[in-house]
Amino acid sequence: MSVVRRRPASIPARRGGSIAVSELQRARMLRSAVAVVSEHGYGHMSVARITDRARVSRRTFYEIFTDREDCFLAVFDDVLGQAAESVVGSYERERGWLEQVRAGLAALLAFLDERPEVASLLIIDALGAGPRVLRRRADVMARLGATLDAGGARAKGTGRPPELTGEGLVGAVFSVIHTRLQAKRPGPLLELLGPLMGMIALPYRGAAAARRELRGTRASSSGGKDPAAVRDPQPLADPLAGLPMRLTYRTLRVLGAVAESPGASNREIAERAGVADAGQISKLLARLDRLGLICNGGRGHSHGESNAWALTALGRRVAQRLGAAPRTEDRAV
Repeated sequence: MSVVRRRPASIPARRGGSIAVSELQRARMLRSAVAVVSEHGYGHMSVARITDRARVSRRTFYEIFTDREDCFLAVFDDVLGQAAESVVGSYERERGWLEQVRAGLAALLAFLDERPEVASLLIIDALGAGPRVLRRRADVMARLGATLDAGGARAKGTGRPPELTGEGLVGAVFSVIHTRLQAKRPGPLLELLGPLMGMIALPYRGAAAARRELRGTRASSSGGKDPAAVRDPQPLADPLAGLPMRLTYRTLRVLGAVAESPGASNREIAERAGVADAGQISKLLARLDRLGLICNGGRGHSHGESNAWALTALGRRVAQRLGAAPRTEDRAV
């Protein structure tokens, strides 16, 4: 997956040991533009509003940008680079094409959930921001579509899908997200992961794989049903309904790590989930424990032993609903 990675606007480059004044001013104007678009939309993103909020002169603005479209393009590239850091990293950590796509899509949805001030900018406002922004957007979507086609062609499925399949699927995914954002529907975008993955899996892997993605279940030897779902007295209920937590991609990674390694310790889960800070993983695991998504079978450090975490029935359903549960058939691809 080839996406240009750019330095976030909040971290200007250093030259000769000091931060260039023009780069500081540029970063301030990019942050200002994000806030202006978030509050007023691109149609009302004026140079005056950007400079007033950034506390710079119009002359400074035009020394850095040619016009407001040029400024928006810089913002678009900057935010896109931040999203790409999360999406590409998540994609490349997985093995198996379908797992890679699922991880990348989950990271994108989580990024948009965590950054509502830029979600509309990337998905909605970019459509009306001028020809240069539209060309950049079209280039990104074309590369994503080519990535789907290249990986899907190597995956086991029902045969090579027709041309433009990847491009059409990427367009459909962004259309669904666009509709959800524009309608301001409640609930995190991450809830769309299963349905969107079902749509993506269908032309490449067939109906059975699409149903598994949609339902968040795994095929098994017991009639295609997941044993965890069979043990759950209400397997068809939505496990996300009423869940008092904000689901982030980090949460998803931790649930997936616990699902893959029942009985794992804090350190083992942190390594699998890519969480470097021991304090963060302890707090997150404690929170998931309080929510009834995981349980600790160990005695803990107070007794000189490691924690031993496993998913509860509710935790299994949440992990499966969001595609965090391990799927052995994908790893075989």
